[in-house]
Amino acid sequence: MDLAAAPPALLTRRHLHVAGDWVDPSSGDTIPVENPATGSIVGEVPAGTPADVARAVAAARAAFPGWAATAPEQRAAHLDRLHTALAARADEIARTVATELGTPLKLATRVQAGLPLTVLRSIVDLAARPAAEYTVGNSLVVREPVGVVGAITPWNYPLHQVVAKVAPALAAGCTVVLKPSELTPLTAYLLFDAITDAGLPPGVVNLVPGTGPVVGEALAAHPDVDLVSFTGSTATGRRIAHLAAERIARVSLELGGKSANVILADADVPTAVKVGVGNALLNSGQTCTAWTRMLVHRDRYAEALDLVAAVVAGYRLGDPFDPATRLGPLASAAQARRVRDHVDRALADGARLVAGGPDAPLPPQGHFVAPTVFADVHPDSALAQEEVFGPVLAVIPFADTDEAVAVANNSRYGLAGAVWSADSDAALAVARRMRTGQVDVNGGAFNPLAPFGGYKQSGLGRELGAYGVEEFTELKAIQR
Repeated sequence: MDLAAAPPALLTRRHLHVAGDWVDPSSGDTIPVENPATGSIVGEVPAGTPADVARAVAAARAAFPGWAATAPEQRAAHLDRLHTALAARADEIARTVATELGTPLKLATRVQAGLPLTVLRSIVDLAARPAAEYTVGNSLVVREPVGVVGAITPWNYPLHQVVAKVAPALAAGCTVVLKPSELTPLTAYLLFDAITDAGLPPGVVNLVPGTGPVVGEALAAHPDVDLVSFTGSTATGRRIAHLAAERIARVSLELGGKSANVILADADVPTAVKVGVGNALLNSGQTCTAWTRMLVHRDRYAEALDLVAAVVAGYRLGDPFDPATRLGPLASAAQARRVRDHVDRALADGARLVAGGPDAPLPPQGHFVAPTVFADVHPDSALAQEEVFGPVLAVIPFADTDEAVAVANNSRYGLAGAVWSADSDAALAVARRMRTGQVDVNGGAFNPLAPFGGYKQSGLGRELGAYGVEEFTELKAIQR
């Protein structure tokens, strides 16, 4: 792929995808799509309505019996064709994400386009194997698809987060209505172009773009939606859970994070810092699993801060289509303002600025925030407790392992984390004590088959692998 390629010529998308066809929306209202690197409008999509949601849910409900009865190997074959159709669009997906989100093209190619294909391939393999039935006493225990799924996805990984919901739901035998983020809806249209090419049965997957307060709430409250799967902020997840609870519907929530990267005294500090900074700044810090708290033993603290400053200095802000760019803009003006407010508050709270900050140079246009590092951050301060969702890292010293674990667990979130030590057993012991859904030991690689999800206010349920497929099933006991 030519990493210097120009942005795609994005066309306005005027339709919904319902019951296997591109159909007119019920309203002529539209939502503009902005390029956050320039502030220019690059496209628009329909602003869906509750009536559009009702039509899509009805299509999904009508398609459910047939899809649920489809043999697992046939569902797997459908998903395999979808993988082929999506892979053929990988370059276009990467360029579209680089345009509507601002992810640097090299990263968009590897992660924004590549990761969903990896996840989808893993689900294809799982879909061919039906859920195991087993006997308990005189009962046969079986798993069945939960029904119609309402999938509400965020803007930061606009294809991965969709695939992580839609693919396992389809593998389980469910049908889906998708509402993508209004900030990055164009990538979802590329997915539905692939769905059309793959020939999935009509109504099995449906698309209704729109805003959260209109389309998202209508989907979460609809009586024929059996499960709502949402990824986004904890505040919005709380609202969706409330709407679903009114009708006793199931929810799967992947919410916020404030993950700790624990660097013990005997760790390979240069590697831990380099990997830790890269994780914290991934996607301009707009990653729910970002290790935004770096906890360093006091004996290595000064060394770590020097290394952090040097690593951050190598992150160049700029045009996502420039191969030299390592950090793109934030997704919107509102998100950039929010992150700058966090930086200002951290300074007011007495944190020590190590890199970046409000006076750092920025590109002349776009929603950019400089990568910013604070030292001597108090574990109870706002910067250490609140999800910033931008390129801001808090560095915190600790005296011993017990204090490190206590600080790591001092959060209402529990999504991810990391620990580094030359003693792998010691690192594993710390990982076991961390109250979080995933922990990487000494830079352990991402595993698409492992369960993904969080403790505490980071959410409910799990995604990815067999665990993600099970999320879309119900258990039934048949007494004989």
